[in-house]
Amino acid sequence: MKFLDQAKIYVRAGDGGAGCLSFRREKFIEFGGPDGGDGGRGGDVWIECVDGLNTLIDYRYQQHFKAKKGGYGMGKNRAGAKGDDVVLKVPAGTEVLEEDGETVLADLTEVGQRIRFLKGGNGGFGNAHFQTSTNQAPRRANPGQEGEERWIILRLKLIADAGLVGLPNAGKSTFLAATTAAKPKVADYPFTTLHPGLGVVKVDGREFVLADIPGLIEGAHEGVGLGDRFLAHIERCRVLLHLVDGTCEHAGKAYKTVRAELDAYGAGLEDKPEIVALTKIDSLDAETLKAQMDRLKRAAKKKPLALSAATGDGVREALRALLGIIDEGRAEEADKVVPEPWRP
Repeated sequence: MKFLDQAKIYVRAGDGGAGCLSFRREKFIEFGGPDGGDGGRGGDVWIECVDGLNTLIDYRYQQHFKAKKGGYGMGKNRAGAKGDDVVLKVPAGTEVLEEDGETVLADLTEVGQRIRFLKGGNGGFGNAHFQTSTNQAPRRANPGQEGEERWIILRLKLIADAGLVGLPNAGKSTFLAATTAAKPKVADYPFTTLHPGLGVVKVDGREFVLADIPGLIEGAHEGVGLGDRFLAHIERCRVLLHLVDGTCEHAGKAYKTVRAELDAYGAGLEDKPEIVALTKIDSLDAETLKAQMDRLKRAAKKKPLALSAATGDGVREALRALLGIIDEGRAEEADKVVPEPWRP
């Protein structure tokens, strides 16, 4: 399945059915009177968050979604049927945006969440509706109202507890493969990862979701390399694990390059808790390891972790550090939840 995190689609609710102009006609009944029924309502457009999806690829090959029109009213006071609804199924973490790509109309973050996005048009009144004491035979019936329509943008932001950031070839995919059951592509050239990946980490009998995104390079916020568009997938993370390649020329400069791109992107990433780790320590001698750790400590202004995803050294310590910050965030959210008042 291909990964697609943004799609532009056209949605339209159904028009209401027209009312009926009809009179009762039966043998031996001289004044039958009006009996035209009302038209049916047009179908609505619903957006539903479902389980089992992690991409918007379904909206790559179909961009137009239209609900059915309401049925026409009929004689004998028969109302038209309601038009069938359209249900757009999206993965958790999907935002619904205006056509400008900035105004957020809805944010679906939980499986089972369902919103009526567009309302179908009302059906028109039949002539039986207009009968009064002074107008016993109305010859008037209303057409149905038009349904709402608009272009929207669906944007997926993966929901993960922790996110991996770093330069290309910093060891992010190797770390994801070593700590989860995910099987990302791992190779010795940059930009091996072309789209975000998710994995479930199990540590000390606990679980959390880890997200891996393509590497950032200098100028990513201006579109250099793969750009910064995939940073949206770690906006919902509670903590970032910043991996710095220990075999690079200067670990401190590599760290500052990625931090500059995170600050330029904004969206709260610059303020998220961050754990810094030097990777590929199995490829370094003791002297080089000490020099790189010192450089990284001065740049990050905190003591970095040292790990090797290939040998497993330091990996469990990094996961426990992530889990500690994740638990703090979950506890803060639980404290913010206001219980509903008790009702007898």
